[in-house]
Amino acid sequence: MQWIVVIGLILVLLVLIARVQAPLMNWTVGIVVPLVILPMMGVIGFGLALLLWVLFLLIFVPLHVDELRLKWITEPLFHHMKKSLPTMSETERSALEAGNVWWDAELFQGKPDWEMLLNTPAPVLTDEEEAFLEGPVETLCSMLDDWEITHKLNDLSPETWKFIKANKFFGMIIPKKYGGLEFSAYAHSQVVQKIASRSVTATVTVMVPNSLGPAELLMNYGTEEQKNLLLPKLATGEEVPCFALTGPDAGSDAGAIPDVGIVCKGEFQGKKVLGFRINWEKRYITLGPVATLLGLAFHAYDPDHLLGKKDDLGITCALIPTKAKGVKIGRRHNPLDSAFQNGPNWGKDVFVPLDWIIGGQEQVGNGWRMLVERLAVGRGISLPSMSTGGGKLATYTTGAYARIRKQFRLPIGKFEGVEEAMARIGGLTYMMDSARMLTLSALNQGERPSVVTAIVKYYLTEGMRQAANDAMDVHGGRGICLGPSNYLGRFYQSVPVGITVEGANILTRTMIIFGQGAMRCHPFVMREMDALSGEDEEASLKTFDALLVDHMAYVIGNVSRSFVYSLSGGYLAPSPVSGKGSGEVSGYYRQLARFSASFAAIADVSLLVLGGALKRKEKLSGRFADVLGYMYLCSSVLKRFEDAGRPEGELPLVHWSCQHALYQIQEALHGIIRHFPVRVIGWKLRAWTFPLGRHLNPPSDYLGHQIANIMMQPGDERSVLIDGIYFPDDSSDIIGRLEHTLTLTLQSDEIENRLKKSGHVFQPSESYDQWLSGLKSGDIISKDEAALLSEAQRAVREVIMIDDFPAGRKRSR
Repeated sequence: MQWIVVIGLILVLLVLIARVQAPLMNWTVGIVVPLVILPMMGVIGFGLALLLWVLFLLIFVPLHVDELRLKWITEPLFHHMKKSLPTMSETERSALEAGNVWWDAELFQGKPDWEMLLNTPAPVLTDEEEAFLEGPVETLCSMLDDWEITHKLNDLSPETWKFIKANKFFGMIIPKKYGGLEFSAYAHSQVVQKIASRSVTATVTVMVPNSLGPAELLMNYGTEEQKNLLLPKLATGEEVPCFALTGPDAGSDAGAIPDVGIVCKGEFQGKKVLGFRINWEKRYITLGPVATLLGLAFHAYDPDHLLGKKDDLGITCALIPTKAKGVKIGRRHNPLDSAFQNGPNWGKDVFVPLDWIIGGQEQVGNGWRMLVERLAVGRGISLPSMSTGGGKLATYTTGAYARIRKQFRLPIGKFEGVEEAMARIGGLTYMMDSARMLTLSALNQGERPSVVTAIVKYYLTEGMRQAANDAMDVHGGRGICLGPSNYLGRFYQSVPVGITVEGANILTRTMIIFGQGAMRCHPFVMREMDALSGEDEEASLKTFDALLVDHMAYVIGNVSRSFVYSLSGGYLAPSPVSGKGSGEVSGYYRQLARFSASFAAIADVSLLVLGGALKRKEKLSGRFADVLGYMYLCSSVLKRFEDAGRPEGELPLVHWSCQHALYQIQEALHGIIRHFPVRVIGWKLRAWTFPLGRHLNPPSDYLGHQIANIMMQPGDERSVLIDGIYFPDDSSDIIGRLEHTLTLTLQSDEIENRLKKSGHVFQPSESYDQWLSGLKSGDIISKDEAALLSEAQRAVREVIMIDDFPAGRKRSR
């Protein structure tokens, strides 16, 4: 019994030291105490005690004696890492340094500060922003007929283009002093989300001018003269912008842009001025076919040293009128039958004066930094908002259809197989919306979290893809037959567009999230890399040594936390919540703290063992991204639940989301360990990460059942799931008809159930109206009840019917 008490006290000591992220000396003392007490209490014998003391002295004495540590540890490691450190180009460094770190760093470092998360203000709309959403945005949505847009016009209607420009939809991010709306990130997102529930074409058209493009770049890097000249025109749509970055030979590797501009003198407005003679070829440029102002990224060279001593000036951004001599706008691409304007363009010996360079001569060569810095913000709004709007559309329509559509005299949403798909739609949509809201909270506070925005871009577009697939499965033939009454087909078709842009998803997951996170979120790696690349080796060695000591304590702390928290099943990890309702979710905070420590420890071991080779282990990097990504998604759900006041009705959605995320984290960590290249180290990683094995499971079938019921029944919880999308009141509208029919179906259920119990079931041997007439004449139902049943039956018939066309008819497109 004595030894149990001793071991218990030792574990308590380790937990206390681990929780405060103790320095190396504290850890040394924490290890000495049991080495002294255990032999004295007779828990371990003299031989084992001697062996443990020898190991302890061999490891910790060199760590604490500066001369020994420098000679035996720091110097060899310094020279080894200096040789193996991969060279970093300026474009790579710019990408790594873009934006800042935020909650992602807390999760990455193994000891998340929950108070920081919970104290972040939730985003809110101003009265002006709410009025815009309830006015112009509602009106715009009512003008959009997606079948007409995609099948007949292959474009927005002229009236819609005029309305968008007149109401400054292109100027949401532009400050009021330049004629824009100056909306918050949250308002911007709400606008995109609502339009996305109506038309992908309109969404992309509105989204692009407010994302990474001329307005964003001008606002942050342009000269005052450029801002005053162009921003008012961009806000009103007098100038329609596009940004040309991608070309045939430089897609994901945008830093390798082959488009070249040579400094020279040319004629501009009757004068000889300095500028660039540029040749380029670009493709996939959204709004390119209708743009009047073309943003261009090109590689600048100055072989005659007209601007300075450098030959290679670097990537540079310019704004070029599309009417300029030599600019050619090509024909249109057809991105999966979406009708938004997209196409190639090129330029042949186009002279661009320095005044057209964004920021003027001072910003020549800073183009890549501009792009990655602004992408760190923009990709956290546009595509996540469009994805969440798509998820909410899938939730809204699938829930209603699954309740309306019956097979075997039962709503299809009551079948367990359908429930399974519906649970994914509803659960993922709730999680996506939570992550969107948390990210907007950060952006509204002025943060520019590049890793976080990469996370939401990837996981929310992938969530949209899953929701779209499941929605199509539930709708079956109703979903796959295109026509004026199909509300899912075009959304489903366009999903891959969001997957491929602003960083293709495979690239984002396997290279950006963890690759950038390991550099930016880690408390020591970037500083150690700077020390390794320093020119003064003696000073660099001392700096590296000081960082190494702190880094070792950091690793020991995370390993200890991981082991202790995992050994206790997460119960020894901290939870920031208490009081009413906290018991439902406190365990999720503890599991996140546990996995955060495990992630940090495994990441450090991987960086140490694999070094620069980890950059090429993209499958491992992708699994690290999954851990970090799902930790962010799970924590966003918990934050949302707290912000909402812990509403009991949302608990099925909270439980499903957290259990799904935690299971994905567990399996991703297992995948890293299982596939770790050095098997002996992999065994050690498993020992402190899963000392008792893997015990977390995916969400239960019952949770899925609860979510399916939420989706099929109007109420507060369903309203939370679909809040912010377009709800037409018109029952002749394809979406309005669905909601109208759901209301009638629910109203008629009580009558149908009563008839069923009394043995009165409709048979197809007579018409439905004849059957109702017989029931009415027999005083089995009233006149009003018969009218309700008849109206509901006709409405259901309209909802389940699909479009057909004349045989041999040629398509409009």
